[in-house]
Amino acid sequence: MHRVIALIGILLVVLGIVALVHPSFTYHKTEEVAKLGSLRATINQEKTAAVPAAVSVVVLVAGIGLLVVSARRGK
Repeated sequence: MHRVIALIGILLVVLGIVALVHPSFTYHKTEEVAKLGSLRATINQEKTAAVPAAVSVVVLVAGIGLLVVSARRGK
């Protein structure tokens, strides 16, 4: 069980570091704007999402905490 906790901790640490280094990312969203019978009009929009620095720090600290807990249980 402590290996699963350690794995989750490592994953959270990596995600926290990535979110701190690269806090925003873009993605594409396709929306249907009109439909007339079998004819459809769609639009492809590029959107940007940002991860707040506080969330990144919380994820990083949680990952470190899980690693510490799994190290103590492993003894």
